[in-house]
Amino acid sequence: MIDQATIDRILDAAQIVDVVSEFVTLKRAGVNYKGLCPFHNEKTPSFVVSPSKGLCKCFSCGKGGNVVHFIMEHEQLNYYEALKWLANKYHIEVKERELSAEEKQAQNDRESMFVVNDFANNYFQNLLHNHIDGQSIGLAYFRQRGFRDDIIRKFQLGYSLNERDALAKEAKRKGFKEEFLEKTGLCYRRDNDGQLRDRFWGRVMFPVHTLSGKVIAFGGRVLKTDGKVAKYVNSPESEIYHKSNELYGIYFAKQAIVRDDRCFLVEGYTDVISMHQAGIENVVASSGTSLTSGQIRLIHRFTNNITVLYDGDGAGIKASIRGIDMLLEEGMNIKVVLLPDGEDPDSFARKHNATDYKAYINSHEVDFIRFKTNLLLEEVGNDPIKRAGLIGDIVRSISVIPENIVRSVYIRECSQLLQVEEKLLVQEVNKLMMQSKEERQAAEEKKRQREAAQQQRQQENQPSDTEPIPELIPPSAGEMPSAGFPPLEIPPMEEGGGDIPMPPPVPFPQEVVAESAPIPQPVDYSAFIPTQNKGKKHYHDKEVLLMQQLVRYGEKVMYAEEDEEGNTHHVTVVEHIAGDLAVDNLQLQDPMHRRMLDEVLARIHTEGFVASRYFFSHPDPQVARLAADLSSERYQLSKYHSRSQKIVTDEERLCELVPHLLTDLKLAIVEDELKQVLSALQDRSVMTDAARYMEIMKRYKDLSEVQRLIAKRAGERVVLS
Repeated sequence: MIDQATIDRILDAAQIVDVVSEFVTLKRAGVNYKGLCPFHNEKTPSFVVSPSKGLCKCFSCGKGGNVVHFIMEHEQLNYYEALKWLANKYHIEVKERELSAEEKQAQNDRESMFVVNDFANNYFQNLLHNHIDGQSIGLAYFRQRGFRDDIIRKFQLGYSLNERDALAKEAKRKGFKEEFLEKTGLCYRRDNDGQLRDRFWGRVMFPVHTLSGKVIAFGGRVLKTDGKVAKYVNSPESEIYHKSNELYGIYFAKQAIVRDDRCFLVEGYTDVISMHQAGIENVVASSGTSLTSGQIRLIHRFTNNITVLYDGDGAGIKASIRGIDMLLEEGMNIKVVLLPDGEDPDSFARKHNATDYKAYINSHEVDFIRFKTNLLLEEVGNDPIKRAGLIGDIVRSISVIPENIVRSVYIRECSQLLQVEEKLLVQEVNKLMMQSKEERQAAEEKKRQREAAQQQRQQENQPSDTEPIPELIPPSAGEMPSAGFPPLEIPPMEEGGGDIPMPPPVPFPQEVVAESAPIPQPVDYSAFIPTQNKGKKHYHDKEVLLMQQLVRYGEKVMYAEEDEEGNTHHVTVVEHIAGDLAVDNLQLQDPMHRRMLDEVLARIHTEGFVASRYFFSHPDPQVARLAADLSSERYQLSKYHSRSQKIVTDEERLCELVPHLLTDLKLAIVEDELKQVLSALQDRSVMTDAARYMEIMKRYKDLSEVQRLIAKRAGERVVLS
């Protein structure tokens, strides 16, 4: 099989706009791209590609999904063949074989490290907001820096107690292994006594998120320094964290980058946070290091345009610009902005709003080649030797630009700035390009020779009776994906039939329950499920809105509760939905919705499980398309949003939103049953049968009371005619 780490590398590398563009001519349409659907004949473009979500969909024929499903449909390949197609495109090696016990253990270790980091992130946040030291020291520091409370919570900032082993003790008390505390870099062992110690004690904490929102590392800033202690301490490299492949703030910035088609690059954590607070969200930080190829690929997934913001004093600019040549090599358009003297992106953002900040950037940004030329010209003066070195430096930057037209424009402009004949610059650029090509060819040839020699050694050392590695058998359309999770047997489902096994009921969190009386227990909701198609659309729409939250946030924790023994249990969105429906003996009406709910329930406690990624990578195209539909902006909860206030995201108010949607669904089911009861009361045979008439009237009365209680919980008034 293809191991999960390889699948993740393929999905991270595959840019959906890049892949789809090989088969469809796309044009930008707002934050998305649009083109003629490749799956059916059409004259008006209805095929939409969303780079921020990694999804495509035709709103005419309905086909779409993530990048894997697009290749499956377009090239008529199965799931694993499509993965291999993408791996070949992005030069990712795929080894089809059964994972060894060591590899399975390594994969489990990776997931365990994610879980430990998630625990630490929640632990640091809880200390910041609820511990007296966190409030008086950590929270006070952030507020002194000018950070609003909503921004502090958005970036999940935290505080680590000024005790050398507070985190280690709490983690061990919660049952986490010391091994993973060390592997993540949260703790280390002292050389003298081997005791486990916290790495970040006495610091405010900045968690680092992946593109999908997982916490993979931390940065800790000391609040008082005497010069003997490093101002910042960062997580060391680990199996899940490679600094050269990550950008601070990319999780919060990706949609804004796509929307504005531009990315601002700054240096530190506080620069990103302050610019977000000022209203500029398309900003990321390289965390004090020069740009790497991995970071560049991350930005390039969302835009070709990048603006680098430098401090006003210019310190470190010359060291930083060396890495920007790699941006030119990737074909990106680079602008540079030098802030006023004494200012950095953090301080400048605290003094200006988004409009003024963007206006300053637009009026002061210059392209990178001109910026670099002017910067170096100030140093060389009239020294001919230094001037020759400058020309060589600029020529090297121009030579890595892949576009001929852009390269030609820069050559002409630099010819004027440097007062050098354009013909001479062209010759030097061509010479460097030829040298670079020869070096790449030589490197590729050496790589092929090494691989051939390695393969020959393996063949010579392989015993004659060794069985060949079995060929990977891809799952059929009805089977579950093998993305690191065990297969789940789903019984066949018929429309409207069959009982779905439910987990034990999950108590409703007291903090979100309305003070109104609960639904009377004697009333059995299963009797109210409509048996006719009449009114189905009414509650089906409510069910779709609920499923939208399941796909997007199924694995997110809504609240914590304690059992009788005092053990804390974190209730996720999917557990709350299933438990709340089970309390009233309800089930989802759509068979596909029931299947998706069951799949998430079966996998929710698998380490590293993310519902959206699981469904977008589902080998069953029908499930993937439905997940794409549910994740799109087609379904809007507009009546819950106030346009006069700052919009709060659904994820930030799951404790409010999910119970509200469940209540709406129950109310819709009861209303549909009420319509059927009223219709029955008008039947002549019922009107002439006193006993039957009274029985139905009693049911109508019970339903009306249930409707009134649910409507009261929903905050709506129901006027009965």
